[in-house]
Parts: sequence; structure tokens; C-alpha cells
Amino acid sequence: MNVPLYLLTFAHWVCAAAAAERVSLRLREGISSGRRTCRLYCRVGIGFHLQIHPDGKVNGSHEPNQLSVLELFAISQGVVGIRGVYSNRFLAMNKRGRLHATSRELARKLVEHGHKGMILSREEFEERKAAAEAPKTEQSSVFYSRSRPTTLASAGKELNDNFLKALAEREEANRSGKMTSIIFIRDYNTLGREVSGYIDYAHRLKIQDFEQYFCGRKRLMPGRSDLCYYNWTTQTSTSNSSPNFEVIYDDPNGLLFKSKRDQRMLNVDPWSGSREDSSRVLLQSDLYVQVVLYDHSVRVV
Repeated sequence: MNVPLYLLTFAHWVCAAAAAERVSLRLREGISSGRRTCRLYCRVGIGFHLQIHPDGKVNGSHEPNQLSVLELFAISQGVVGIRGVYSNRFLAMNKRGRLHATSRELARKLVEHGHKGMILSREEFEERKAAAEAPKTEQSSVFYSRSRPTTLASAGKELNDNFLKALAEREEANRSGKMTSIIFIRDYNTLGREVSGYIDYAHRLKIQDFEQYFCGRKRLMPGRSDLCYYNWTTQTSTSNSSPNFEVIYDDPNGLLFKSKRDQRMLNVDPWSGSREDSSRVLLQSDLYVQVVLYDHSVRVV
């Protein structure tokens, strides 16, 4: 399974491309602002220069050329970005250590969203790619059109589980923008590890085909690109704001989600009490260990 990395440490490149051999950097002088133009040379066999092609292919050339001119720049401590100057593409690596390149705009969006140096599964990568590209299709407004006809993924499906029925009941309202729901799921992933997380239902509906979930071909599970995610085995935790909610995790009242539509707070603490514009529903499901739905009625301000 290919697992792209859009930003990688130099040490990763050394391990993958040089096979633990020595790699020399030929840095040009006079480059300021933390960016340096260089060529990466690997002394394997008769040696080659790393080059990035405009079509995303990454390979080596025995002789230096315009494709081997690279720009190195610091992203954070220990994390370096590498860009092909001629191709204007960014160096990436999959889980097996194979190199490839990605587009400038997508790499920039992933950095903007805080995804630095992570190893992602194919599914997580596609989710983050869709999330990064979503603003292009939404134009400049964060409001969904309430009059636009919507195609429901749950239409005509025979649903037996309480959770899927509840999602179907909320699908139209979340697609139209009348409601934004947050889904809390706790269960075991395909590796048998217990995971839990909060999912922005309306956002997931925009970037994923939910027919696969309503048909039972696939289970909806939280991932590292969702509002909150925690793996109880590896103790990995992530939090990401979405187009609908801002995650506030350092409030004295506990975990809060701030609606970007009407600026109202949604408190997931079951003892916090209900509000007029929000509700909490605990569901019994045959598909999951625990499922809770938080519904927020959107008030346009």
C-alpha cells in the first residue's frame, strides 16, 4: 500500500535513496531566507543525481541537469521540504521508501492543515487530499445552499442498525446546512486496536461517498484527519478543525467544538446539559462498541 509523505526528513531520504550509503549535498552559496538551491548526489554504483520530473516521476541521472536542481527549505525542527525547481513539484515518499512527487498546491494545503511528516494509509491520504481540495469546490462561502436539491446516499437503502438509521435521518439536514452533526465512535480497527474519535458528519458527506456505508460494504471509522482521533494502543492522538467546527481542547470545561457558522459552542461532556440549539443522542449499535451523535441546529448570524 502506498502511503505518501508530502514532507519528509532528510534522514528518510538518505535511508531510501542512498541505502545507508553516503549522500553529499552540493549547496550553492548566497541563498538566504532559509531556502537553498542544491543537488542531491547519491554514491550508489556509479552514482546519480536525484531528479524530479514534471509528471511526478522521481529517478536518478548520472549527469546533473535542470531536473536535478532542487530547493531545500525548513518546515519545522527536523523536517525539510524538497522541491524540484524546474518541475515545481515536491518530493514525497511512500511507506516502502519509494520516492515520487506531488503538486505544489496540494503540498501547500497539507502543510497549511498541519500534516507534517506523517505516514498515512491510502484511505487517510485520500481523505486529507479531498479535505485539502474541498475549498476549491466550495468557492469562498462556508454556507451550503439550502435550496439546492441534494442526492441522498441513504435513499432506498434497507437499514437495520440504529446508527445507520440515525445517519440517514440526518443526512438531508447536514447536506443542506440546516444542521451540523458530530459523530463520536469508539470501536476496533482492522488491526484489532481500539480507536475513538469525533467526525464532522457534514464535512465527511462532502468528501466521501456514503453509499458504501449505508450499503454495508464499509464501516465508518474515525481517522487522523477527523476532528479528534485517539488510538488507545499506540496512544496516538490528533485534532483538526474542519470547515464547520473549530476544535478547542484546552478549555477548563473540557473538549469543545465551536461552530464556524454561528460561533456557538458544542460541549460533548454528557453532564454539561443540553442547549436549545444542540442535542446529544446515545445510540445502541450492533456495529460499534459506542456511538454518540451531537446535533447542532445552525443559526445564521
